[in-house]
Amino acid sequence: MADGRWALGLDGGNTKTLAVVGVAGADGRAEVRGVGRAGCADIYGAPSPGAALEQMESAVGKALHEAGIGAHDLGAAAFSLAGADWPEDFVLLERELLARLSLRDTPIVVNDSLGALRSGSPDWSGVSVVAGTYNAIGARRADGHLFHIGFWPDSAGGRDLARDGLKAVYRAELDLGPETALVGRALARYGVDDGIALLHEFTRRGGLQIVDQDAFAPDVLDAADAGDPVAYELVTGKGRMLGAQARVCAERADLPLDGARVVLTGRVMEHPSPLLARCVMAELPGAVEVRHGAPPVLGALLLAFDRLGVAADADAAALAAALDPERRSPRWVGSPSKA
Repeated sequence: MADGRWALGLDGGNTKTLAVVGVAGADGRAEVRGVGRAGCADIYGAPSPGAALEQMESAVGKALHEAGIGAHDLGAAAFSLAGADWPEDFVLLERELLARLSLRDTPIVVNDSLGALRSGSPDWSGVSVVAGTYNAIGARRADGHLFHIGFWPDSAGGRDLARDGLKAVYRAELDLGPETALVGRALARYGVDDGIALLHEFTRRGGLQIVDQDAFAPDVLDAADAGDPVAYELVTGKGRMLGAQARVCAERADLPLDGARVVLTGRVMEHPSPLLARCVMAELPGAVEVRHGAPPVLGALLLAFDRLGVAADADAAALAAALDPERRSPRWVGSPSKA
């Protein structure tokens, strides 16, 4: 079974980690054989780098077990990671993953923005805008020249969108800001009677935690879609911010925008509304939008197949279909988008 054409791809974020084991058969066709899931793999977001690495180990172990192979059977492994930001992060991650997983060779480790870029770009060039729990932005030329940064002065992921939406609710309820349809959506979402009760739930000892606010992000997007001015300004502002960050990455990577692919992915970008994506693309004139494509983990798997010399892009649709349950978070299903 260990023919050297087995590949591992892992996409690790703050909300979840997904590992996929694939194989290229004698006919050259690639297919998924194993999938493993775990928690936070961000060495900055987890309680410690060791805790993040344990989650990666867990996801990989599950994927290998389902595939019926061991780590020594892998011909290549690629890790697309939130928290792979600075040079010392790559040293740590490459060293620890090689040792902990008993891999044959040092794995490919890239920032999660660049792994996601590969999922929608056959030559691994272009710009990636990942809006999940947080945002990850990066750009890469086909010759390997790239730029990404993990600590922007402003952030625009789902957690930021939900947080700002809840702040608007509190302001409206305290007569410190304009009325907004977000109030009714928040009260329904969290099952409380008014904004003060909601504020209490999020600030009292033993109350709701920061992760609980994340569920409000789709409500903000839906309200913006329905024309609520407060929500509309929040969403369009985040979109412009993401687009500006993407433009900076392209400039720093010396990547011309004209004709460049812009891969828009992550749970927030999977929302049916085109509003956020439209605002991102308005900041990137001449670029080509790639949205609702393959899941980011497929980019990591394709990078591993690239190292093996396996041209798996022709099988990308089938590989993505095998991962279909992971392509859209259930929270977005049935969203009443009117855009």
